[in-house]
Amino acid sequence: MTFIPETTISSAILAIKADAQVTIIGEDVDNIKWLDGNPTNITNEQILAKQAELQTEYEAKEYQRKRKTEYPSIQDCVHAILDDDLENLQILRQVVKEKFPKP
Repeated sequence: MTFIPETTISSAILAIKADAQVTIIGEDVDNIKWLDGNPTNITNEQILAKQAELQTEYEAKEYQRKRKTEYPSIQDCVHAILDDDLENLQILRQVVKEKFPKP
């Protein structure tokens, strides 16, 4: 199983309570050690629900990740500015947007 950092159990816990202190063994909600005593009583069900929410958000932004790899580089942008070629740069960006549209 591949773990996406944005959707791990620890990410879900921190999304619920940003200053939570935990140790997790094997990405298993039954193996969470609360170093801060879990003062807000976060339940496993809340963690799994938040993890599912984060996974949905991650998947919904796939087009952004794909675009990022194909957009003109920072160097290309700088050269377009210096060469007064912003119109061509915008065309290149539009091609990528059309290739990977928003859902």
